[in-house]
Amino acid sequence: MTELTANVSWLAVIIGAVVAFLAGWLWYSPMLFGPKWAEGVGVEMGTASDMPLPAMGAQALGLLLLSWFVGVTAASNLLATVLLATVAFTVLGYSGSLFTKKSAYAARTDAGYWLVAVVLMIVVQGIF
Repeated sequence: MTELTANVSWLAVIIGAVVAFLAGWLWYSPMLFGPKWAEGVGVEMGTASDMPLPAMGAQALGLLLLSWFVGVTAASNLLATVLLATVAFTVLGYSGSLFTKKSAYAARTDAGYWLVAVVLMIVVQGIF
């Protein structure tokens, strides 16, 4: 179990998750891909007070876990492993999006966000 905690930069894990969460806020905002993505998944974009808190909580937890995974692989000099896992899960998520009838644009938007989020987490690991 120590391989999950040994030499992990917890500051980088937390900052990586926060930066990825904020990147998602921008990614899915009206400034970038939000309106067309929302159309492609069949939801209406609302105000900040309309945000689905359980979904946001789950997103924050998932990003923290992913950032921890990046931290573990960085501590073990195995960052290529996190890249391979991210690409694999992104492709699986993309196919799942298409199975659930999301538009191709929405599926690509989601996939792009996951790749950007992990790259940001890796950069944060390099800084901290």
